[in-house]
Amino acid sequence: MFKKLTGWVACSACVAVATPAWAQDAVDAKSSVSLSSAPSAQGSASTSAGASASASAPAEADSFEPYEAGYPPDNNLLELGVFGGVLFPSKKHNLLDEHFKRHHYHNSPELGARLGWYPLSWLGLEGEAMAARSKVTAGNTRAMLFSGRGDLVLQAPFAYVVPFVVGGVGKLGAIGPGMGSDTDVAWNFGLGAKFALTHALSLRLDGRDNLTAKHGGGGQAHNFEALLGLTAVIERARREPPPPPADSDHDGVLDRVDACPSEAGVAPSGCPADTDDDGVLDRDDYCPKEAGPAPKGCPIIDTDPDKDGVPLPCDQCPNEVGVKPDGCPIRDTDGDGILDDKDKCPKEPETKNGFEDEDGCPDTLPDKVKKFTGVVQGIFFDQGKATIRKQSAATLGAAVKVLLEFPSINLEISGHTSSEGDPAFNDKLSQDRADSVKQWLVERGVGAERIKTRGAGSNEPIADNKTAAGKGKNRRIEFKVLQAQ
Repeated sequence: MFKKLTGWVACSACVAVATPAWAQDAVDAKSSVSLSSAPSAQGSASTSAGASASASAPAEADSFEPYEAGYPPDNNLLELGVFGGVLFPSKKHNLLDEHFKRHHYHNSPELGARLGWYPLSWLGLEGEAMAARSKVTAGNTRAMLFSGRGDLVLQAPFAYVVPFVVGGVGKLGAIGPGMGSDTDVAWNFGLGAKFALTHALSLRLDGRDNLTAKHGGGGQAHNFEALLGLTAVIERARREPPPPPADSDHDGVLDRVDACPSEAGVAPSGCPADTDDDGVLDRDDYCPKEAGPAPKGCPIIDTDPDKDGVPLPCDQCPNEVGVKPDGCPIRDTDGDGILDDKDKCPKEPETKNGFEDEDGCPDTLPDKVKKFTGVVQGIFFDQGKATIRKQSAATLGAAVKVLLEFPSINLEISGHTSSEGDPAFNDKLSQDRADSVKQWLVERGVGAERIKTRGAGSNEPIADNKTAAGKGKNRRIEFKVLQAQ
């Protein structure tokens, strides 16, 4: 129960002492930020005025030296501390009256106080006293362990965390009904660190070993300690920032030189300015040297005279409707109807022959395609019908291969008859035969959209219809490569 109570008391003391100090530090930090970040109402002019005001009060700036880099130790400091912890008595101790039988002491919670003087920031002398309530293992009788010691401290004077080594000599004693009373010389040494909380308060952590006489002689008994405490710095004065100079209108011109202290203005007078007399004060005027309407105070300029959506100065062709990003129209240098941004050969006109007419480059029909232009020999139909005979397969199959190899080719298939028979019948028969050829090609993979059909009937003879040979030539199928539209 005593151990738990001691722990709670130590923790409560840490929180109670540290909390107001931390709160005060937060207030100080806000004051420092307020001092260093006064708002500027007029850009560079206000900055100039602020600089002038700062120059006029050098004494105020020099007198304030806040601990912006932490709280490093100074020379000639006094430190007063309290601590709590746990003492681990050695099982080989000799802390007993010679008339008693030796037993072990239980690990013991301890409380203590220390006073230190640091003539140098890195060197100090300390005196400590502590008491630890314990029990003797045999009989569970109560015992009190106590010590007093003087130490030499060597520390690294860092800003926030101050590591140190400590060593010294004193007495460690015990008193109780279980083993009587005794004191032994105790040499102690250890390591630790101080953690600065404020300018005057630090958290301190120690680990110590106390060397005392070993029972039976022949060496030293090790009595370890783990300590946690609070240390108050007595001689370090807290440095407070001076009050900021008055600037009621926050325009960067201090009240003592501001002709308009209640209205934000510009240096040197501190009054608002309107250089171009357009009714828009310079602090709100985007064009303070050119008169213009509110709210921006700039003259109205037509930034897109050709209304193409590309404003000046980005528009390189301000008098021609163009496109982004330069505002110039897309040219057709070679005049082939294909604009330069899509023309692969912008300086050479496209050859309009139905073969790759959209790339903008000159070309000729491949020989394979030429073979299937004009009258196509080898396509046969049943007499008076649109039924394609089997012997036509070789010719049409070759046509399919060419059309699949050159997907940019589009065809017109036209059917023709002789002058025999009824003209209306011939017109329909020629159309049906052209459609039959298209259907044959489409069924074998050629896109239907690539083929148009036309029935010419007997209206476009290529031979004399008065002879049998001429009539035979006029009964034909023609392929024509279509140009891109």
